[in-house]
Amino acid sequence: MTDLNQRSDLRVNAKFRQTYAVWEITLKCNLACSHCGSRAGDARVNELSTSEALDLVCQMAELGIKEVTLIGGEAFMRPDWLLIAAEITKKGMKATMTTGGYGISLGTAKRMKAAGIASVSLSIDGLEQSHDLLRGREGAYQQCFKTISHLREVGIPVACNSQVNRESVAELPMLYEVLRDAGVTAWQLALTVPMGNAVENSHILLQPYELLDVFPLLAYLSKRGNSEGVRVHMGNNIGYFGPYERLLREPIAIDPKWAFSRGCSAGQNAIGIEADGSIKGCPSLPSDEYVGGNIRERTLQDIYQNSPQMRINDINEPEDATRHLWGECGSCEFASVCRAGCHWTAHVFFGKRGNNPYCHHRALKKAAKDQRERFYIKQAAPGKAFDHGIFAIQDELCVFNHDTEQFRIEDVSVPARWMEEGLDLIAMINEEKTSAINSYKSLNL
Repeated sequence: MTDLNQRSDLRVNAKFRQTYAVWEITLKCNLACSHCGSRAGDARVNELSTSEALDLVCQMAELGIKEVTLIGGEAFMRPDWLLIAAEITKKGMKATMTTGGYGISLGTAKRMKAAGIASVSLSIDGLEQSHDLLRGREGAYQQCFKTISHLREVGIPVACNSQVNRESVAELPMLYEVLRDAGVTAWQLALTVPMGNAVENSHILLQPYELLDVFPLLAYLSKRGNSEGVRVHMGNNIGYFGPYERLLREPIAIDPKWAFSRGCSAGQNAIGIEADGSIKGCPSLPSDEYVGGNIRERTLQDIYQNSPQMRINDINEPEDATRHLWGECGSCEFASVCRAGCHWTAHVFFGKRGNNPYCHHRALKKAAKDQRERFYIKQAAPGKAFDHGIFAIQDELCVFNHDTEQFRIEDVSVPARWMEEGLDLIAMINEEKTSAINSYKSLNL
């Protein structure tokens, strides 16, 4: 069996990289999401021309990229988006898309199919009222389901992705039912973090201690989806060595024995491309700190292989795995494996990677000592794409039934179908949460 040290060796050798590209082809958007990290709306001042975009497609193929996901803004707001998609397909790469789903007609869906778009993921962030509020446009929710219908009619597989925050979390079971009935076969969930517009709307962010109720709910959704043909899987900022770690990772693990967090993979198996040709190791990372170069000045191959910003996760010596860690993550039992999880999440909270407050293991350790963590904003964001503010975090004593804004599992709406099956979801999750905290008390970590 390959051990963790051998696995780390594979991570640093570019020969073994299996790179997936997420390409923001325009920042123009027809929605106004209150949690949008890129602050999409208007196109960037200097977006790539058609000829530059097609040349970049060639460079991606030469680099060995296997799949390119087109995003925005809203990808279809760029006039030549289907030409770009067709060229990706022509070069032997898989063309996929993530969209807000507002405005894809049946005719557009047919043209997407003809261009070779292999699958589409729609962003749906709660039931109708919550989704429209978060997305900043009345009717956005209904348009999403029209888009799903159009895509399914032409034979394009449809997945969904959802943000988990105080506006959406209580509605996730009901949303699961709606998505399942609509024929969605894959659903990705990720925690909303304070980047871009979400900094000014930080009241929607979940506090770390609320994860004690959230993660058992996500685990149940994952189990239920797996039993009903809906692959419910988690984004990179959910998990980290709590009692559900393997369950949450297994739906997308290539090998079940590696179904646990192994830290950020930016630059290792993913790159992000901005509409002006800037290259990052991950599409979500803040631009100012993590852009490694621009394809107008250097080749993609050069940027990918030689830019320090693209190699932040290289591990040449054992201490490289933990050199960047600080705070709670610096002394964690899983530090050398987890490496503070998602760099994006840590950086947009604190202005540097290496200390991730959205960790189930961490929240349970605190709860076992009758403590919890709370963050608050110290410095506002400057107001540009992919920016962030600076937050501080502090320990406090657990004061249950005191925080009137706190999410509790009792707030969740449970589908009638589940209750008819005899499921008491609220009692089950409360029992699992209490059991987990008591287990951590016995471990005395």
